[in-house]
Amino acid sequence: MADIPLAPVERIIRRSGGDVRVSEEATRELRDFIEDMAEQVSEMAAKFARHAGRKTVNAEDIKLAKK
Repeated sequence: MADIPLAPVERIIRRSGGDVRVSEEATRELRDFIEDMAEQVSEMAAKFARHAGRKTVNAEDIKLAKK
């Protein structure tokens, strides 16, 4: 997988953690988690769209899938 660049993920950690150093391993671990969660939410949102007879996933589908 690994489609999300590491730099934005590292910025997220730094923004949340204050003045901390972040290892590349930690950044990769969070990136992998984010990608896994995004894939799960996307799959569920696509199911909601298909159930509604649509081919387009909309924001409401994503919101429902996050629950």
